[in-house]
Amino acid sequence: MDVSPEHQVGHARERFQLQDYYGAIHLLEDVVASGRAFADAHHLLGLSYSLAGQPDKALSQFDRALGLNPNYVEALIHRALVLNELGREDEAIACLSRAGSVGGEARQGFPAHVAAKLANQHAALGEAYYEAGGMVEAIEEYQAALSLGPAFHDLRYKLGRLLLEAGRVLDAREEFEIIVRQRPHFTDAAAMLGLACYLAGDGLAARTVWEECRERRPEDPRVEAYLAMLKRSDSAAEPAPKPARAARRKRA
Repeated sequence: MDVSPEHQVGHARERFQLQDYYGAIHLLEDVVASGRAFADAHHLLGLSYSLAGQPDKALSQFDRALGLNPNYVEALIHRALVLNELGREDEAIACLSRAGSVGGEARQGFPAHVAAKLANQHAALGEAYYEAGGMVEAIEEYQAALSLGPAFHDLRYKLGRLLLEAGRVLDAREEFEIIVRQRPHFTDAAAMLGLACYLAGDGLAARTVWEECRERRPEDPRVEAYLAMLKRSDSAAEPAPKPARAARRKRA
């Protein structure tokens, strides 16, 4: 059975609350290795590494969380704490300053930290709807989440995947294009953009996207599989060659 990353992160959060940081790390590393990690997963893994005495790994995970969600206030604050522990005070001060400025921005009439919390709650409700079979409601909740946190590209990625699954290929393509435009190194989103292009009948765009993905991540077997699929479909679409005409016999 394929366990969703949200469920694994939920189990990891339980281990974290029990102060079983290594248990949480084990679960979260699996999520990260699967390529399906989202900002909360990286942030919790960073926290776990920090409390397990591995600050360099903690910083790496906080950076990855902020790469997906630049306005993740908690990740900024915890990153600053780790930097301060390492004696990198100037960087810590800059990080806290960034957290303060983000926290002062208003979104949809709410302070940024409140909007971020509400966005995550919408996303959690969306996931619950999805697991219950409510695809339409799930999509609406993720859209509500993004109205509160438009820079939360991990949530936008999930929305794009839901739209694809719902058959709304052009809408999915639009979401993945936004992510790739703003986060060009978000390879998973780029791979899904190629798939959305392919399903929309735009094979040329799909090939371009997947070839760029292969350049960035040559070890990813998924991209190779997508390109092979595209090659097979191109071959199937080619017209069969006409049989050569037999030479007519000359009459005696």
